Amino acid sequence: MFFRKDKKKSYDPREKTPMIHASICNGEEVAGFKNLKTGAFEEIMFIRNDRDLDDFKKQYGITGDIGKTYITIK
Repeated sequence: MFFRKDKKKSYDPREKTPMIHASICNGEEVAGFKNLKTGAFEEIMFIRNDRDLDDFKKQYGITGDIGKTYITIK
């Protein structure tokens, strides 16, 4: 059987920081990057479980913990 090797994606840590947005209403979590200059959040992946978070970290070569911001949906 043939397996496809996933390509690592990259981001500039001088401009963006990995972050998780978590809803305080329903607990949904979205992984992405926060722009350090503008504060804008770029959504990358919906996080359903620890495996999704590990996949996100592996795709972008992120080690260690990722910060979490709690948000309210209006």
